[in-house]
Amino acid sequence: MDTLTIPPSNGARRGSLACVGLGMTLGSHLTPLARSHIEQADVVFAALSDGVVELWLERMHPDVRSLHPYYAEGKSRRVTYQQWVDVMMTEVRAGKRVCGVFYGHPGVFAWSPHKVIEVARAEGFHAHMEPGISAEDCLYADLGIDPGRFGCQHFEASQLLFYERRIDPTGYLVLWQVGLVGDLSLTRFTTGSAYRQVLVDVLAQDYPLDHEVLIYAAATLPIQRPDIQRVALRDLPTIAMTAKETVVLPPAAPLKQNRLIRARLAALDEQLVAESA
Repeated sequence: MDTLTIPPSNGARRGSLACVGLGMTLGSHLTPLARSHIEQADVVFAALSDGVVELWLERMHPDVRSLHPYYAEGKSRRVTYQQWVDVMMTEVRAGKRVCGVFYGHPGVFAWSPHKVIEVARAEGFHAHMEPGISAEDCLYADLGIDPGRFGCQHFEASQLLFYERRIDPTGYLVLWQVGLVGDLSLTRFTTGSAYRQVLVDVLAQDYPLDHEVLIYAAATLPIQRPDIQRVALRDLPTIAMTAKETVVLPPAAPLKQNRLIRARLAALDEQLVAESA
């Protein structure tokens, strides 16, 4: 006799996932929607800037699980970030409402939030990313940079060493994770001055060595101020750095007019005036 298979009830609970950004500065950057996702979750996973921020988050929810213990010296960050995905998906598959809380914006320089949302959606679960204020947003405010004035290029610093990338020195150049530059193993938390010297040698193809660069780190606590250092490009290898610091190179050359295209646009304007007369 065939076994009767009873389909699950329509009322059966389905897990869900939300990855939210806590912003950079404790408390002041949390949006109402992000707070709602945290408070309504069954379990919260946290990858934040420091232990103080985790303690603050624990006041909002009784079940906050830190993701930082998955880091280890000599362990590939690829393995760590995949473990983050796995542990969050385990709870989603168990029918729980899961919230992953990440410092800054959950989709900026963060592989795991994008991947876990991709996996959850592929398996039929509802998954959502809620943006947050990122280090980039704070950088524009603290350094007084308008990216629309001269344009702005952003690179993970190692990409300039591993790949042939085209730099435009007439705009701002923003380099992320310079403290890790040149690490192919993904097992180190910093690299040394010799690695940053390789970066300087690459940048020197487009910038003079005396060009002023800004080393920036956003404030993570309300009592802090952003850390801003100004040094010559040649001195960048001598500055101790971690993954938190961002290096900004202001424009080193003026914008050059494209006279051919300007003439073409002027002709179009004249044509439009003639047609409307």
